[in-house]
Amino acid sequence: MPQKKTTNRMDRVNETLKKEISVVIDQTLKNPNITGIISVTKVKTSPDLRVARVYISLINCKSKKNTLEGLKNATGYIRSEIAKRVNLRYTPELIFEIDESMEYGSRIENILKEIMPKKEDRS
Repeated sequence: MPQKKTTNRMDRVNETLKKEISVVIDQTLKNPNITGIISVTKVKTSPDLRVARVYISLINCKSKKNTLEGLKNATGYIRSEIAKRVNLRYTPELIFEIDESMEYGSRIENILKEIMPKKEDRS
C-alpha cells in the first residue's frame, strides 16, 4: 500500500514540474539560441527527487543542437525559477533530452498515408 502513495506522489511531482518548466521556457526564458516551439512532453524524476529528466519536443526549430545547448546553458536559471514556484525540499537537477516520439509518429503516419489506398480509388 505505501508503494502506491509514492507512485501517486511521483506522478504529481512529475506533472507539476512538467507544467512549471513549460511555463518558464515559454514565458521567461530569453535566449537567441533557443528557437521554435518547445514542448515539454514528459518529466521523469528519480525516486530521491534529486534528478529530473526533461523530455522536450522541438517544432520549427532552426537547429536542434543549438536549442538543446541553449536549454542546457539555461538549466541553472530554469532550476531557480522552479525552486520559487514548486515547494520541494530539493529542487532536482534538470537534464534535457529530445523526445523523438512525435517525429516518429508523424513519420509513421505519413508512411501509412502513402501505402493505404485512397477512398476514391476503391469505387
